[in-house]
Amino acid sequence: MRAVAPFETKPHLAVAVSGGADSMALVLLAARWARQCRGSLTALSVDHGLRPEARAELLRVRRWLAARGIAQRILVWRAPKPSANLQAEAREARYRLIEEWCEKAGVIHLLVAHQAEDQAETFLLRLARGSGVYGLAAMAPMAERAGLRLLRPLLSLPRARLLATLTACKQEWIEDPSNDDSRYARVRLRTLMPALAQEGIEPARLFATAARFARVRAALEEECARLLAAAVELRPEGYALCEPALFRAAPEEIALRALASLIQSLGGSTHTPRLERLTRLYRALLGRPLPAPRTLGGCRILAAPGRRWRGRLLICREWRRAGPAIALAPGASAEWDGRFRLRLERHLPRLSGPLSLAALGEAGWAELAAKRPDLRATALPAAVRPSLPALRDLDGLLAVPHLQYGRGQDQAASLYVRALIFHPARALAGAGRTVAWRQERIS
Repeated sequence: MRAVAPFETKPHLAVAVSGGADSMALVLLAARWARQCRGSLTALSVDHGLRPEARAELLRVRRWLAARGIAQRILVWRAPKPSANLQAEAREARYRLIEEWCEKAGVIHLLVAHQAEDQAETFLLRLARGSGVYGLAAMAPMAERAGLRLLRPLLSLPRARLLATLTACKQEWIEDPSNDDSRYARVRLRTLMPALAQEGIEPARLFATAARFARVRAALEEECARLLAAAVELRPEGYALCEPALFRAAPEEIALRALASLIQSLGGSTHTPRLERLTRLYRALLGRPLPAPRTLGGCRILAAPGRRWRGRLLICREWRRAGPAIALAPGASAEWDGRFRLRLERHLPRLSGPLSLAALGEAGWAELAAKRPDLRATALPAAVRPSLPALRDLDGLLAVPHLQYGRGQDQAASLYVRALIFHPARALAGAGRTVAWRQERIS
């Protein structure tokens, strides 16, 4: 646990527990560590609804953990199940449910039970897909997600050690039949591991190779962070102004990585842009100025308008690619478009019917400009305005916080919105790079 520090005094840990051997060993070890720190621990299990016996298995895990004084919460994936990429979709749903629970509970440390063989398999899977340095670094012991530290304290330990731990603790575990399902690439690869080990390609060696790539990745990330800090001005409205000359001056690999991070963050995506399209954008940036506006990863990339930003690059969200409208209730907190976190006031004046949050859009901007002609003089670039988050009810626009607009004469957005934070799914250059629009309260 020292390797994935720091922790607060009396930490509250969440542990993802499926009931399999790895996660059962992790939760027992983590519970012991938490007690030594006078902290607490909650086991989080997800019922994906994919196997009829899964619920009974998780209830058996609950009895095992209760006997050891460990609390468990069972989270249920209720959404319709996809017909393709089921494992990947189930994994995303699992993390989403667990992260939502952690946010509500105020927990910032999530432990998962990936171990050395998992790391070796991940390395080989990514090698087969032609991954570069970032992919071949495989899984990191610590990863920052939105509002959460994802920790893998068992990553260097072989599974045999974990099985020995369970045996010593006289603890049973559950075998998931999907671990033997040859339809999945990871399972097929696992069956090849003994033959690979006879040729010297054993898990320990693969783990060490991934660790070397991880050191290279860390060095690249440090250089990317320096470039982004020097070249990018991130704005709370969810767009960025960039100095293209600094991207041109940087080594191509660093510039590409930094540009990918920027596009991913501003586009609200959990996936990096395709390398071919990213490289084409980078080549276009070598021109002075950018010959024509571009789109990539849900973003618009264009020369910044006006004398104020002459020579700079503007990157903003494509408003037509923004997330769908979401329903809200007074006092609610919500995430929208993979970019913003919003918290409403409990008592909303002049509210007419159901409330929703969506992109302002071009029609919304035209409506707003007609009601408030003074807003046409805003310094906010025209390309950014339609992508702004806007609240609506049955009577139309209710509030556009970034423009300080609230419906009614002299009504400010602060009457409706307590806080609106640009908090992208992919933080720019590591954790904590968020920008907030926040109404300060006067008591």
